[in-house]
Amino acid sequence: MPATHLTKLINRLPELAACEASIAAAYSTMYACLKSGGKLLLCGNGGSAADADHWAGELLKGFGQKRPLSSKDRKILPAYVARNLQGALPAIPLTSFPALASAFANDVTPDLIFAQLTAGLGRPGDVLVALSTSGNARNVCHAVQTARARGLHTIALTGASGGRLVGLSEICIRAPAKETYRVQEYHLPIYHCLSLMLEDAFFS
Repeated sequence: MPATHLTKLINRLPELAACEASIAAAYSTMYACLKSGGKLLLCGNGGSAADADHWAGELLKGFGQKRPLSSKDRKILPAYVARNLQGALPAIPLTSFPALASAFANDVTPDLIFAQLTAGLGRPGDVLVALSTSGNARNVCHAVQTARARGLHTIALTGASGGRLVGLSEICIRAPAKETYRVQEYHLPIYHCLSLMLEDAFFS
């Protein structure tokens, strides 16, 4: 495991030492999923929705590295395309389906939008990453329940209490704060660290 980034994170933010084991476990689960051809689904509300989208962006293009395509891919693509495309790790933010979300909220119920997308897009072995500062967001919890029933792995990023997601998710990274804004301030360096670790594993 490329632990250098995790070590640097703990050195920079010592209060995250309590999260070290859960961050390492999350990395191992995400790595195994991606190595086997699976994908990551991410969901959250408000600032956590922005974090889900942000995190997916770090995975789908170069983050700490440029990630050039393989020589095989470069040979079969036009030169301009091959020169500029970057290696990607498949990650889908479930927050990015406004037409489906508005239709499902209107026609069915808004608290099952993420669960509906998880059922539609998730496959056994994929990973659902659920972000909730309280750990109690109802739509996020329903998505985790759906994911587990469908054979997906589940990782949660929460605040100190963990809320309901502690019991619902396989791995829960509990940021050492209670206030929403402080929890979100910890979530960003945590998922940046995981992004760097995965990038090193697949593209170094």
